Amino acid sequence: MTTVSSALPHTVSAPPPGFVRLQLDGMTCASCTARVERALKAVPGVEEASANFATGEAQVRFHAPADTAALAASVAKIGYPVKPVTVELSVGGMTCATCTGRVERVLMAQPGVVSATANLATRRAKVTLSQPVDPALLARAVTKAGYKAAPLAMAPPADPAADERALWRDTAVATLLTLPVFVTEMGGHLIPALHHWLHLNFGTWPLWVMQFLLASLVLAFPGRRFFLKGIPALLRGAPDMNSLVALGTLAAWSYSTLVLFLPGLFPENARAVYFEAAAVIVTLILAGRAMEARARGRAGAAIASLIGLQPKTARLEDGSEIAVADLTPGMRVTLRAGERVPVDGRIVSGHSAVDESMLTGEPLPVTKATGDRVTGGTINGNGALVIGVSAIGADTVLARITAMVEEAQGSKLPVEALIDRVTMWFVPAVLAVAAVTVGLWLAVSGDMARALVAGVSVLIIACPCAMGLATPVSILVGTGRAAQMGVLFRRGEALQRLAGQSRICFDKTGTLTEGRPRVVGVEGPEDILPLAAAVERGSDHPLAAAILAAAGAAERLPVAQDFSARPGYGAEATVNGSRIAVGAARMFSTIPAGLKASASAAAARGESLVFVARNGTVTGLIRVADQMKATTPRAIAALQEMGVTPVMISGDTEAAARHVASQIGIAEIHAGVLPEGKQEIVREADAAFVGDGINDAPALAAAEVGISMGTGSDVAIEAG
Repeated sequence: MTTVSSALPHTVSAPPPGFVRLQLDGMTCASCTARVERALKAVPGVEEASANFATGEAQVRFHAPADTAALAASVAKIGYPVKPVTVELSVGGMTCATCTGRVERVLMAQPGVVSATANLATRRAKVTLSQPVDPALLARAVTKAGYKAAPLAMAPPADPAADERALWRDTAVATLLTLPVFVTEMGGHLIPALHHWLHLNFGTWPLWVMQFLLASLVLAFPGRRFFLKGIPALLRGAPDMNSLVALGTLAAWSYSTLVLFLPGLFPENARAVYFEAAAVIVTLILAGRAMEARARGRAGAAIASLIGLQPKTARLEDGSEIAVADLTPGMRVTLRAGERVPVDGRIVSGHSAVDESMLTGEPLPVTKATGDRVTGGTINGNGALVIGVSAIGADTVLARITAMVEEAQGSKLPVEALIDRVTMWFVPAVLAVAAVTVGLWLAVSGDMARALVAGVSVLIIACPCAMGLATPVSILVGTGRAAQMGVLFRRGEALQRLAGQSRICFDKTGTLTEGRPRVVGVEGPEDILPLAAAVERGSDHPLAAAILAAAGAAERLPVAQDFSARPGYGAEATVNGSRIAVGAARMFSTIPAGLKASASAAAARGESLVFVARNGTVTGLIRVADQMKATTPRAIAALQEMGVTPVMISGDTEAAARHVASQIGIAEIHAGVLPEGKQEIVREADAAFVGDGINDAPALAAAEVGISMGTGSDVAIEAG
């Protein structure tokens, strides 16, 4: 993701309306310029167009219905796409889909803007331009529309925690003030005896005065944010949800106040107060926004966790330390056992087993030797390595994964276009209906008081009570039942989206399987497993841990002497007077035909193989594999009975993936897939995705519904 600051080269001030410069790619001759000019002039509304292949620029003067997007599309269609310039703005004050839609429309109206996307969760706007434009100009346009905007590079660091604390504080204050109002007004509907007791002991007018005072405090202090933003937006002719909340609550409060102090203005049957409606609406909307702020604060945790995987410093060959940001391609860094790889590169010298689970999701480390690639953020095993730096900064795999998660979190789903269209007209439509209602009642009855009562009723009813009450209640019921079953929803929206899913993609390791290697078979003499375990007790290889776990109590194992490891091959030691060797097939010159046949069948199932030799002769085979979770077959079968198609996406081998899929009845599989591939498959399938690893984070963020296993990584959980 590229951020363009105000220091852009060739930055220009905003050109006059109806004029744009397009930087085009692919113009190489006079013939190209002629084609570009013809294409541009063919767009309805274009008055004049000229192109220059030397500068790669086309200048267009136009009027409606032509716009920058149409001009860009016309030249892209003939093979000369616009070179995009991307600008990011920090935008404060957005509170709903109406706000994001308005910000986008304001930006799209600026000269040179091809597309604009505002993100409510990240409080950012991403703008694609056809020419370099000072981001400050775009920020000023957004600020003029009522939102606090600044170029991202110049914006002060956001403090989501402070916003959340302020919202929860206001919610608490509003709740304390609203509770007496709600109980005294609505409690009587639930318990008639309470109603009679209150009115007999205190009287109706004193109770209404108390409600007036408390509701006024709610609107004046916790609820003032709605008036400070909503009323100016209404006066600018661009009402948003703040405007509707402000109008609805103000209408309820004003009407009730007039009934309280000037009852003669209203017919007797219309003398009712709605102070509780104004106070409850403010309280519920504040609570909803506080929950949104918490979700937004946690949304950035996935990005922070990914960034945190890369070490801050690296060690050069001479032993000195250098900041990772100061590394350049071609430098050499050293890596000790257990350290994280600082950047992408190739091994110059050394052997080791590198844990690449953050990249592939697979539990078994990969043996690496001279010439092999290593990825920044992965963990070195038991060997020392010297790595030649090949990629740094944004070019590393980890940086690309981070960018993919960030892009997916900031992207707009197609369904949001419908929401934008609805919200753009919702508030004006409500105001229009209220005005028409007043006019009709006045025309029919001739009674201004009744007409005002009817109009105010429309505003009160149309104010987002359903958003503030009905929706959260239904979400609480659904998510509460799910929580009892061990399923946690980050947002209620996921309930709705999940209900419409007909395809669910699953990661394999750690999701369908346990995610850790276990011994699944032993062939050979009875003492093969304890002998192998005695040797492996001196090794730190993950397969050694699986063999030791299968062998049982360590104190019952025979004692191994003269242990020696052969990196990339295995290990050997003297046990009970015999030389026992344990390792991969390449460690031994000959393997008996029977064991070789068993090994071939096991390899086809995706199992890892450990051969055991006594005094140079291979006598046994230990098979290690990641076991299926006991609940997986039932879960997959249940989904299929519901008409949901399961799909497996794995970074493991084709053989391992097919073996697992055949056991649980999954027909569609994608094997050997890296994070970029997972994300692309999920996007194309328009499906939900279930995963647990860091490597699954981009796909979880990009999926229609991201479902993370509770036992997975923090990054996966936050991205889901």
